[in-house]
Amino acid sequence: MQENVESLVISLHQCGYIADRDLATALTLMDALSRPLLIEGEAGVGKTAIAAALACSRNTELIRLQCYEGIDSDSVLYEWNYTQQLLHIKLHEKSESALSESDLYSNRFLLERPLLKSIRQPVSPVLLIDEVDRADEAFEAFLLEVLSEFTVTIPEIGTIQATSIPHVILTSNGSRELSDALRRRCLFHYASYPEFEKELSILKAHLPDVDQALLHQVTRFVQQVRHWDITKRPGVAETLDWARALCSFDVITLKNQPETVRATLSCLLKTTEDLKYINDRDITAILSSNA
Repeated sequence: MQENVESLVISLHQCGYIADRDLATALTLMDALSRPLLIEGEAGVGKTAIAAALACSRNTELIRLQCYEGIDSDSVLYEWNYTQQLLHIKLHEKSESALSESDLYSNRFLLERPLLKSIRQPVSPVLLIDEVDRADEAFEAFLLEVLSEFTVTIPEIGTIQATSIPHVILTSNGSRELSDALRRRCLFHYASYPEFEKELSILKAHLPDVDQALLHQVTRFVQQVRHWDITKRPGVAETLDWARALCSFDVITLKNQPETVRATLSCLLKTTEDLKYINDRDITAILSSNA
């Protein structure tokens, strides 16, 4: 098991994701126990990126099911291609040939949605059920049923057994409490904002050509911003965007660059209140303390 964990850390790193041992262990156990993994944490900590990196490391497809308020089973299982069915009926009317119900309701006209698609792949995909906390408890109950059996019943066709069992990752931003039943079914990992060294490693991996002294300054600045009294703390994606923006301005150091820093803060801060909060502070003093 330990060798598998170490191997996964390396594989995820090669796919652009810097994973710690806790996360790699949770992902390894997810496979070993054939259980879904629930990853909880604030928006912007890289939960979705974990699923993408896992799919890359497994050399398999990533299938994403984006949850939202009001989502139901019909929108995530399948639909019938009514336009193609209607054309098929018209063609048969012209040829005056017999048309049975089984002709219309066949795989030819079946549109797979994420859950059905995930169990019909020749190689086990990674199924990302993103922001499950945005759906209601009725949808959670439906998910539990599908994830426990990995079968889908289509009235016009019958029961479809899984060709492969997907690696299932669910993410939650914690906007509401998930049901006990869902939590019991899943393994759990909490994704937090990365510490300085980890975030710096992420920047180095994604921006290898950027001066490392600048990456140090960027990382230290963002780490400080996250401790301020703002409404939306910047995630790793925002840190990367800001570093790229600074490079586009040919910045090689934050020292003596308060105006450029202020002009590019829209990469980090995404609300009027947060921009005002930082604009009320002395950017020059902050940069001097981080030099």
